[in-house]
Amino acid sequence: MQVAVSDVVDADLDRWDAWRPDQVARLLAGVRAPWAVAAGWSIDLFLGGQRREHEDLEIAVPGDRFAEIGEAFPDCDFFLPLGDGSERLRRLDPAGELLATHHQTWARERSTGKWRLDVFREPFAEGLWVCRRDEALRLPYEEVILRTADGIPFQRPEITLLFKAKHARPRDDADLAAVLPALEPERRAWLAEWLQRIHPGHRWLARIRAP
Repeated sequence: MQVAVSDVVDADLDRWDAWRPDQVARLLAGVRAPWAVAAGWSIDLFLGGQRREHEDLEIAVPGDRFAEIGEAFPDCDFFLPLGDGSERLRRLDPAGELLATHHQTWARERSTGKWRLDVFREPFAEGLWVCRRDEALRLPYEEVILRTADGIPFQRPEITLLFKAKHARPRDDADLAAVLPALEPERRAWLAEWLQRIHPGHRWLARIRAP
């Protein structure tokens, strides 16, 4: 049964039944936009296997290339959080100014009413990735995206950790602990430098800089 599309809907987190990275990679196989699995799943892809349960799945794409992603999911409607303290979202089509203030875009499968994917519409400039926490920090996409052995693109773990540092919850601490032994010294130094710039004196810095 098709689910009716309203302009504003409740988040209804119990309706999350996220796809796995390999499923999304197959669905996006023909998309040329530089997309990558982000957040918690990107850590597991870097480490080579799923370490914990994931309630959702996030991918990142340059904001101006989002349409290419949306077209790959014809059975989905996309919604943006209202950002008003409520657990409501507005459908992408009439979202207006929300597009400029919210980077998350939830995909709801029309045939089931389930939330399947969260697409991050990331800042970009002159073909470069731009850090949404500090627009002075920019990188070529080939330095942002790694791939698994079977070709699934994922965000470099140090970039994921840079974003996770804002809240630094217990699961984020666990992700940091899991990644650091596998992170090359120059990547640890990069993470420490950018973390100090965005969150001066962050409690993770001593662990990242430790020999």
